[in-house]
Amino acid sequence: MQKKTLRSLQFAWLWIALAFLSMNCSAADESSRAPWYWPFYDEIQTTQVVEPYVEIRTGPGRGFPVFYVAEKDEWIELIKRKTDWIKVRVKQGEEGWVHRDDIEKTLDATGENVAFSDPRYDDYDSRTWEAGVMTGSFGGAAVNTLYAGYQFTPNLSAEVGVSQVLGDFSQVLIGNINLVHQPFPQWRISPFFTLGTGVAYIKPKATLVREENRDEDSTHYGLGLRFYLTDRYFLRAEYREYVVMTTRDENEEAEEWKIGLSVFF
Repeated sequence: MQKKTLRSLQFAWLWIALAFLSMNCSAADESSRAPWYWPFYDEIQTTQVVEPYVEIRTGPGRGFPVFYVAEKDEWIELIKRKTDWIKVRVKQGEEGWVHRDDIEKTLDATGENVAFSDPRYDDYDSRTWEAGVMTGSFGGAAVNTLYAGYQFTPNLSAEVGVSQVLGDFSQVLIGNINLVHQPFPQWRISPFFTLGTGVAYIKPKATLVREENRDEDSTHYGLGLRFYLTDRYFLRAEYREYVVMTTRDENEEAEEWKIGLSVFF
C-alpha cells in the first residue's frame, strides 16, 4: 500500500474520532450555547399581531405547511432567528416559524414595529445551507470549483461539488461528495476537516497525446478555514490531498489548494 493511501486511512480514522468527540461535547453543553440562536432585540420577547392574521409554518421555509393562523391582537413569543425566519410560540404553547416580513408588521410591547438587523454573525453560526465558488491549483494546474452544502448540526455538514481542472495535457472534471467536520463552529475564523469520495472524468487533449477518455474513482481528505465577512458572505480556503484509483498499476495522487467566496442561507 502506498504511503499516501495509508496516510489517507489514518486521517479518516482521526476525522471520525474528532467528529464523534465534538458532537458529544456539543450535546453536553448545548444550554450554554443558547446565544448561538438568539436574535435581534434581546429585550423583546413578545409581539402583537396587527394585521388580520399571520401564518405560522412547521419549518423555516415557504415549502413547509401552515399549521396555525395567529389572528389580529394576538400576542406571540419570539424564540430565535434563523436567517429570515423567526421561530415563535403561540398562546396554546405550540411552536412554529414566521417569515421576517410578517414579524416586521407586528408591534412590540412599546407599540413600535419590530425591526431586524441585516444578516449577522448569529445567522451565519446557525446557517443551514451554503454555496460558493472557489479557484486555485490542482496538481499545478488551474482549478475552479462550484459547491453546495447542508449543515446537519453545528459541527457536521455534507457537501456536493464539481471542479474543472485545466491542465496542459488534459482537462479533468471531478464530482465530489464529502463530509465536513467543524470542531469550533462558534469561532469567526473556524477550521474544518473534510473527507470524501468522487469520480474524475479525464479528457486528454487530442493535439498533445493519443489516449482515450476515462472515468476514475477518487478519494480525498483535507482541512481548511472559514472566515465570516459580513451579511451572508464568508471566505473559505482549503487544502486537499486526492488519490485517484486508476486501472493502471499505480494510483495517481494530487494536492489541491483553493480559496473562494461563499454565501449562506
